[in-house]
Amino acid sequence: MRLSILSSAVVAALVGFGSTIAIIIAAAHAVGADAAQTTSWVAALCLSTAVASGFLSIRYRMPIIGAWSTPGAALIAASSGISIHAAVGAFLMAGALIVLAAAFKPFGRLIEKIPTAIAAAMLAGVLVRFVMAVFESAQGAPQLVLPLVAIFLIVRLFNPAMAVLAVLFVGLGLAFGNGSAHLPASEIGFSSLVFILPAFDPTVLIGLGLPLFLVTMASQNLPGFAVLRASGYTPPSRPILAVTGLASVISAPFGAHTSNLAAISAAICTGPDTHPDPEKRWLVGPFYALCYVLIALFSGGLITLIAALPPELIKTVAGLALMGAFTGALSSALSDEFKRFPAVLTFAVTASGLSLFGIGSAFWGLAAGLVTLALDEAALRIRKRH
Repeated sequence: MRLSILSSAVVAALVGFGSTIAIIIAAAHAVGADAAQTTSWVAALCLSTAVASGFLSIRYRMPIIGAWSTPGAALIAASSGISIHAAVGAFLMAGALIVLAAAFKPFGRLIEKIPTAIAAAMLAGVLVRFVMAVFESAQGAPQLVLPLVAIFLIVRLFNPAMAVLAVLFVGLGLAFGNGSAHLPASEIGFSSLVFILPAFDPTVLIGLGLPLFLVTMASQNLPGFAVLRASGYTPPSRPILAVTGLASVISAPFGAHTSNLAAISAAICTGPDTHPDPEKRWLVGPFYALCYVLIALFSGGLITLIAALPPELIKTVAGLALMGAFTGALSSALSDEFKRFPAVLTFAVTASGLSLFGIGSAFWGLAAGLVTLALDEAALRIRKRH
């Protein structure tokens, strides 16, 4: 046992929570969640992350670190016209599909056949709105936003994982220092869970539930497995998917969207800085879980703190937090020359915000890309025959 085990767990939890809480709150607002439901959403996510991380790390003696789907939260935040009850139905569907992917190999293989370029382009189309919002906010509050962008650019040169956390803390200081943020006088107590009755709207299930599942698998679980393998571990993929999927299903009625493997947070916990002996690094899992239990208890106060901040600061923190994910998604989308045009079309349709028959743009972007790619492949086969 080393102090680095505890410090790695605390830093990973702070980075994971602090860099994405603004996106979660934006997602809750987008589907009309009230204050109690938003608190429940965050608390349920933290508890789901804690249970999955603690159980998997202890069971398999690996630093298997859980998280929630940040790109998934961005997808939800970019939606409109969806009620919290319909959103919970979509969350349940996404969690059930993750369990299904773990239970049935043919279904998992079918998901794996979706080209990475198309899935990445869909994700980039969702994230680009948040990235652009940073610089749109700079027009209204340049004295607040521009210094934070400068801090982000400087800190990421030394420690990319801490860059967003630095922006959040400095932003808090600036906002309260210049009087643009004011804490409410009400007393802050423990958080509580609120049951939210799900509604299963077919258009929301297709337009939000299915893209949420695909985004979670492509941008969270697959990179999470890659981080573990890069650190010399052989993670049991199906049990991990089963546990995180089941955690998603159980926590969804309390407002939480999908739970999954962590990528950036996992990288903090899986390297030699955590422990020189790879066989001892699993100890970080229980401490990481404990950190999230504590965060869950006081999530209501943390949300109150974030809600007191000016909207320009919220948009800046969220957009900068998603900058890395956007860069990775765009790079993956354009890496294959043959699939580049279908990927660009996917990106354009998704970013446009197109909504047809009540189904959001993420689904239509994915559909447009897959159809275009199928046509290109058919044309290529015909040319080869002649």
